[in-house]
Amino acid sequence: MSEGFAEKPSPEALDENTFKELLESKQYRALRGRLSNSEPTHVADLLASIPADEAVIAFRLLPKSLAISVFDYMDGAFQNQLLEAFSDQAARSFLEAMPPDDRTELLDEVPAKVARRLLQILSPDQRRVTMQLLGYEEDTAGREMTPLFVDLHGDMTVAQALERIRRLAINRETVYVCYVMDRRRHLIGTVSLRELVVADPDASVTNIMRPDPVFVSTHTDREEVARELREHNLLAIPVVDAEDRLVGIITYDDVVDIVEQEATEDIYRFGAVPGTERGYFASRILSVVRRRGVWLLLLIVVNTITGSIIAGQERLLGEILILAAFIPLLIGTGGNVGAQSATVVIRGLATGEVKPRRALAVVLREAGIGAILGVVLGAVALGWAYMLGGNLKVAIVVCTTLVAISVMATLVGGALPFIFRLFKVDPALVSAPFITTIMDIFGVALYFGIAHMILVV
Repeated sequence: MSEGFAEKPSPEALDENTFKELLESKQYRALRGRLSNSEPTHVADLLASIPADEAVIAFRLLPKSLAISVFDYMDGAFQNQLLEAFSDQAARSFLEAMPPDDRTELLDEVPAKVARRLLQILSPDQRRVTMQLLGYEEDTAGREMTPLFVDLHGDMTVAQALERIRRLAINRETVYVCYVMDRRRHLIGTVSLRELVVADPDASVTNIMRPDPVFVSTHTDREEVARELREHNLLAIPVVDAEDRLVGIITYDDVVDIVEQEATEDIYRFGAVPGTERGYFASRILSVVRRRGVWLLLLIVVNTITGSIIAGQERLLGEILILAAFIPLLIGTGGNVGAQSATVVIRGLATGEVKPRRALAVVLREAGIGAILGVVLGAVALGWAYMLGGNLKVAIVVCTTLVAISVMATLVGGALPFIFRLFKVDPALVSAPFITTIMDIFGVALYFGIAHMILVV
């Protein structure tokens, strides 16, 4: 990904009114100069404030390096419109100036017809690189990596290595860390620019490199890549193919994007709100309704089980009507406690703090926490239920059920993410509504089961 820029525009940034005046009066030279001194995020905001056809004209005034940065901040619809408005030559020049990983992401998001046109106009070398990246599975290191890195051979001298860095630096993602390979392109070590600068020019690169570097494969999940890069405090992490050949790197700024995207996906999934490639708030309303409606209809169908259980207890409720007053309290507590356990376990799995091999210990720990919470909440509920209904046995039923529900909720919420992961399903799909629905069913069944044991003689 392209390097980050400051979000706040400079004091001399072009204001919106002046921008529109210069554009309407066709003072393009002055407008180009003012835009060139503005931050990319500010330019993107200015372009978004005018009609699309005018924005296309203004975008063409930008210097290429600034245009690429601004393009990255525009929404997908405007990006597509810009590319369609470009001539083949202009589009080719623009695309080939983009980092390969950014270009691949763009081609993956635009309509298939536009993507085919853009691939055809790329030079053979750039088309090969792009097709290579597009060939890897989505959300893997292969799709996120860039092939623009500095590669060195182990038999080079330090002087030769520095000369190669000077020659390649102009179009490489980073030069601060270089990757040392053997003649078969197998990764054998890394060396920093600082280490090369202070070393003896006649020394061999092999003698100053750091052997056995951390790396990921092209099929490694991008969340795992982000975790590895963060844990080892790296500026970039190398990516190797199935034959252990170095094919690319993923830099720290790529990982920032990955973490943000994955966190957004997990939040949407945990709320049972499916996201889209375009982003939730950029999606059409009917599309959002359809995606959310499927989940909600499924949950309604499952919740009919809860209704059936309650309907089957008509006789008991008729004799002790006060029991009905505590149903919302019990099932609500079960859903909330279960969602809390699921949240901490899912987050722990995502950050690497929780390892799958510790599943039993984590689940038992959550169950212990649930038992303590249940005793505390049950004691409060015991007094409140007795004050409300004046029936000690009913109060004991409510208290006992609350303890049992708390333990069961933490067991379910803690175990389900591990079960999902075991079957290679994203644990974030253990959504809060899903947990709540399960606990509604179990909670009501537990409640009336305990009520029958204590109240029915």
